[in-house]
Amino acid sequence: MPEGKPAGIRCVQLDDDNLCRLFGDASRPAVCRRFEYDRELCSDNREQALRILTEWEHATR
Repeated sequence: MPEGKPAGIRCVQLDDDNLCRLFGDASRPAVCRRFEYDRELCSDNREQALRILTEWEHATR
């Protein structure tokens, strides 16, 4: 996503299983390479993680 990924928009590099198509590829954006699992963000399940991540994205626009 050359202009960056807007909050609330699904990354175009996610496959049908929500896995990054660029994982391990040198072209993967630095922000994605630096991202690490964090219990505070990821919580216990996908729905909670998406809610938290959406809140954080909107807060940092």
